[in-house]
Amino acid sequence: MAIATRLPKPGVVTASETGRSHVTSEQVWHELDRASFAVIGYVTPAGEPRSSGVVYKTAGKRLFVAVAPESWKARHIAAARHVSVTVPVRRGGILSLVLPIPPATISFHATAIVHPAGSVKVSSLSKELDSLLPSDRREAAVVIELSPEGQFLTYGVGVRLMDMQKPELARGVVPTSG
Repeated sequence: MAIATRLPKPGVVTASETGRSHVTSEQVWHELDRASFAVIGYVTPAGEPRSSGVVYKTAGKRLFVAVAPESWKARHIAAARHVSVTVPVRRGGILSLVLPIPPATISFHATAIVHPAGSVKVSSLSKELDSLLPSDRREAAVVIELSPEGQFLTYGVGVRLMDMQKPELARGVVPTSG
């Protein structure tokens, strides 16, 4: 089965190839602050790839996730400490309720620190993190702190909806800090 891909036209230099982008680090962080769902990719101690959906909150250019102490996420991410993260960014507003509009995406590598249950006072980090966990589960949950590294790879962030059809316009690469 062949998979169709749209290659850039000869002579067209994309933003991702030049290192210049139509989107800034600040815009990406703004979108990360607004979103709340991500997919984290990691490797098990046996070397098998896994991915898990998580709800997160941001604070201080980091993402925080709360998970059960005995979960695969807590155990496997603690063992490897390196993860990939993809955040879907809703596009299209009310139009997305009637038309199949794919989300934009923000992807990046991150270093993960798995804080043992009860060791992080969520409310001391940020008021926004209070909603991450119900008060009755705060002492029992493991908090995973994700620090983005390198570059954000974006698709469809900071471009018009119709430009998402044009990879040379929709792709972006920006530093995670900045």
